[in-house]
Amino acid sequence: MVDHAKTAAGVLAGVGGENNVQSLVHCATRLRFVLKDESKADAAAIRAVPGVITTAQAGGQYQVVIGNDVPDVYAAIQAQTKVGGDAGADDGPKGNLFNRFIKMISAIFTPILWALAGTGLLKAFLAAAVTFGWMDATTTTYTILNALSDALINFLPMALAITAARYFKASEFTSFAIAGALVYPSITALTGAPDVTFFGIPVTMVSYVSSVIPVIIVVWLQSHAERFLLKVLPGAVRRFVTPMLIVLVAVPLVFVVIGPLSALIGGGLAAGIGWVFQTVPWLGGAIMGGLWQVFVIFGLHWGLVPLFQLEYQTTGMILLIGPVFAAVLAQAAAVAGVLVRTRNKNLRSLAAPATLSGFLAGITEPAIYGINLPLKRPFAFGVVGGALGGAIIAMGGVFSKAFVVPSGLALPALLGNGNMVLLGIGLAVAILVPFLLTVLVGFQDPVDETAPAAAPATATDTVVLNPVDGSVVALREVPDAAFADGSLGTGVAIRATSGAVYAPFDGTIVAAFPTGHAIGLRGVDGVELLIHVGLDTVKLGGQHFSLKVSSGQDVKAGDLLLEFDGDAIERAGYDLITPVIVTNGDLYPGIADVASGPLSHGETLFRAVSVDSMSSAH
Repeated sequence: MVDHAKTAAGVLAGVGGENNVQSLVHCATRLRFVLKDESKADAAAIRAVPGVITTAQAGGQYQVVIGNDVPDVYAAIQAQTKVGGDAGADDGPKGNLFNRFIKMISAIFTPILWALAGTGLLKAFLAAAVTFGWMDATTTTYTILNALSDALINFLPMALAITAARYFKASEFTSFAIAGALVYPSITALTGAPDVTFFGIPVTMVSYVSSVIPVIIVVWLQSHAERFLLKVLPGAVRRFVTPMLIVLVAVPLVFVVIGPLSALIGGGLAAGIGWVFQTVPWLGGAIMGGLWQVFVIFGLHWGLVPLFQLEYQTTGMILLIGPVFAAVLAQAAAVAGVLVRTRNKNLRSLAAPATLSGFLAGITEPAIYGINLPLKRPFAFGVVGGALGGAIIAMGGVFSKAFVVPSGLALPALLGNGNMVLLGIGLAVAILVPFLLTVLVGFQDPVDETAPAAAPATATDTVVLNPVDGSVVALREVPDAAFADGSLGTGVAIRATSGAVYAPFDGTIVAAFPTGHAIGLRGVDGVELLIHVGLDTVKLGGQHFSLKVSSGQDVKAGDLLLEFDGDAIERAGYDLITPVIVTNGDLYPGIADVASGPLSHGETLFRAVSVDSMSSAH
């Protein structure tokens, strides 16, 4: 077996070391380096490294062809160095604005997700202990445990400052200083205080505890300011004057502009929702239940908290908070659906604690930022379930006599207050709708790069059908050395004339890459096949591709696997020739009965010849 750590070390040494690497990504079969100086790379030394198939240089990238083990070698490089870590804001294709936002949020939250999940779970257990009388909330033991479980979410802006600085390529400790000022105790104490000014400028002080968007915005601005100041300031002073000026400007900017703006937007939303609750309760419930978690993402929910307090002071009850229970439990139910449906081990291990902390303690950050929002559909299903459940709860006039953090363990705050039948129906709808939609409708499951590929004990010949309309081209004519010399396996190529790829046999999807440019399959007889649409098309970042299957999904011959816009891909400057290759050459070392000329999908392309068949022939 190949030692992936040794392969990673050998490759890094061959490309000139970590300091010569500007960026690194990987696709279906190869590591794709952007090197600072390609002349430092030693191709002969890299090719001699165990586990390396060959090297290639194309499109400004230095490519090291690994084959099926490329995710393991990539992970080993990450473990040994900082190469290939957090993607920067300027890396790779941009995509549409929404996808860029999702990518940014996911990249910034990913490093802290496990800590959020773990402390959120501890918070859930602690809340349960108090609810069931196992622990007294007035004891110092509770105080210590509460601090352990609550500190990260309380000082979330400081953690996000570090990850956002890495994403935007800003100074981490300058970002940390900015975030620290936002949650500094004396600053937090000014929240809501009247007559706060900064050099005579009125300041509306809002709470930045547990906030997300303000610190991300200010770190993004910091990254641009740093690059400018480091260029224009004299070398003798730039290293300490730059952070001084940035902190001096950035923190008041948040207090004077970002804070009041968020308060203005949140206050307007609060007033509008309050009016709707008075005139059309079910609509108010739908808005609160459906959009509460969206408000949380943008930090706008703080504008609603004063309305909760005002309602309680005026009437002794809080009607607005009932639908928020639906919103919270709906996102927890959606992540529970992910836990049931996903085949990705890493995703499942994150979904389990996220489900518990969401249901029990109402801590939904690990669920939203780590799972539901990046997967998109589960988050949308949670919004739908929250809106429906919130509308039903509001119709029942359900209220709380105290301000509580909505969660499963806080439900006693609603009991006996309003129509309990509609409360039960609303909560059931809020939980069942997103859970069932997530399980039944599904989502694009991320590729589990750590899952080992199971190989059958024996192999038999397999007929491979043509996956895409087009003309058959000999593999040696593909203008990419790794494919042309058979380094990645035997097979043929298709010069595609249509924009759809179909399953070439009955089997399982073993790799459905998010970029859509390549799909790996394993047939029921054991043959493993890679269909790679175009050359270097991984650089498109998913543009012009639409995946129709997910990793782990069983398919039948002729099932639609993906669609692509061939004209757009060619206009972008990419060759559309599509290699179709057998990747497990140890079990299928050759092909026979190869077709030629124009071919429609579903017609026989070639027969993968098994090693057992070859042995019996001799």
